[in-house]
Amino acid sequence: MGEGKSDLALPLSDLEDYGRRLRSVKKRMNHTKKLFDSYKDDIGDSSVNDALSDFESNWEDGREDITQQLDALADMSDAVVREFTKLENELTKQVNEKMRVEDKREKE
Repeated sequence: MGEGKSDLALPLSDLEDYGRRLRSVKKRMNHTKKLFDSYKDDIGDSSVNDALSDFESNWEDGREDITQQLDALADMSDAVVREFTKLENELTKQVNEKMRVEDKREKE
């Protein structure tokens, strides 16, 4: 504690990136049907296309729950970043104000 290190270290930029990445996963996950459809003519084999269609149908069943969880995690990540940034700004302001008061006392 007395070594000049912070008791709490939170990599806010990593956490911000985490929220963005979760939303990106969600977006890509919800576009599997378009992706499969875009390769339909290239694949040609109807059994492969049927299997992809079956996968998409089954995948759709659980996707809503997963997307809700991804949204919740991304929102929590955003909230942590927002609140810690707010706290850091408030603490910085308080420290700066205290330093100004101490400077005035030294001049008297």
